[in-house]
Amino acid sequence: MITSPRLPTMPQPKSELLRVLTARGYVHQCTDMDGLDRLASGGTLTAYEGFDCTAPSLHVGNLVGIMMLRRLQRAGHRPIVLMGGGTTKVGDPSGKEEGRQILSEAEIAANKAGIERTFARFLELGDGPTDALMVDNADWLDVLEYIPFLREFGSHFSVNRMLAMESVKRRLDRERTLSFLEFNYMVLQAYDFLELARRHGCVLQIGGSDQWGNIVNGVELGRRVDDRTLYGLTSPLLTTSSGEKMGKTAGGAVWLNGDMLSAYDYWQFWRNADDADVGRFLRLFTELPLDEIGRLESLRDEEINEAKKILANEATGLCHGPEASRTAAETARDTFEGGGSSGNLPGIDVPRAELSDGVAAFELFHRTGLCSSRGEARRLIRGGGGRINDIVVGDEAQPVTLEHLGSEGSIKLSAGRKRHARVRPSQAAGTGPGAETASIRSAANPPAAHRPHPPPNRPTRTTAGTRAPEPTTD
Repeated sequence: MITSPRLPTMPQPKSELLRVLTARGYVHQCTDMDGLDRLASGGTLTAYEGFDCTAPSLHVGNLVGIMMLRRLQRAGHRPIVLMGGGTTKVGDPSGKEEGRQILSEAEIAANKAGIERTFARFLELGDGPTDALMVDNADWLDVLEYIPFLREFGSHFSVNRMLAMESVKRRLDRERTLSFLEFNYMVLQAYDFLELARRHGCVLQIGGSDQWGNIVNGVELGRRVDDRTLYGLTSPLLTTSSGEKMGKTAGGAVWLNGDMLSAYDYWQFWRNADDADVGRFLRLFTELPLDEIGRLESLRDEEINEAKKILANEATGLCHGPEASRTAAETARDTFEGGGSSGNLPGIDVPRAELSDGVAAFELFHRTGLCSSRGEARRLIRGGGGRINDIVVGDEAQPVTLEHLGSEGSIKLSAGRKRHARVRPSQAAGTGPGAETASIRSAANPPAAHRPHPPPNRPTRTTAGTRAPEPTTD
């Protein structure tokens, strides 16, 4: 039985895979580091990480796992991306104070389709010996028969041990409800590992440190049922230097899909990294050589900003492609260094007739996604943080009209100094987040109850961050 989760002090790994993962800061815990190192040195191994389909896109918080799969493939091994079409129906309680919202089959399928698009940028998919596989655990979980499953596998799980798991214990200690449905999640995740070992010869599961207990369950199940030697490897819980959870901003989650967050705003997220995080982020989220990263993270004062731009360029290039990265960098340069309102800034279209009548400033700040609600937009403007064409907005209800159009034919909105969006006049209905409010001409217009809303759990596109259920890892 595996008892110690902490990674012991060990000599330099022999395998390229573990040398890279260790040097770049991906490794937190391993069930058997020496054994895994020997296995990775002796030939191609197969490893997986799971991603539940709880939102239409993964976000930056998932990026460490994605990059670990990429590093694994670059080292000559085969990654498996396990889509949680089955486990999403149950819900992982790890790190959550409340049970997850139950999604319909159609919502899970739509979310899965959105998440799958992410991996084409990071992994080589195909049928070759090291090509990545994409598998859905619904293929086996959906057809399980309850009583036969309990008889065959139930005896290998101790309720005493399950109750001591951190994800369960935290919920119970705080007297929060933990459903029997959620309680079964760890059993299904362990069974996933066994199924992947049987079907694809998978020997390694990777995940975040909050998945340690679930991963160990899978390793133990493989040993007990099939006498298999399986391994688990976790990465550190990723937080910023200020202690905040990675992947969240004031505007919402930092999504990886371009239809959820523009490449420009993604670039800006990395550009605005704290000085103390630059070196760590360069090691984790770029493929720059370690020597070059060492040089960049040693820069100080104004020079560190050049390192942040390189971080933003490299990270955005991996996620959205080199051209999108170059465009985002040029847009930022035009906006911040050129003092202009770049035509490449993310934005929305608003009917020309509506702008002719005038739209309240707080309304536009909400529609562009610069603020997640009208109340937040009002508070931003009252605090002096809202600007129109680089001029501070003095009144939250100030009408924004066609007279505000700049030479490029758009209106520049700014929330603070680092987040910007454009408003363009159009002949048709507005588009973008808040487009359902396009008929609103002022705060005195009909109430929100009379306006259409997007369907539940399907967030609309945003240019500066949006809120939606976060995808989880299996």
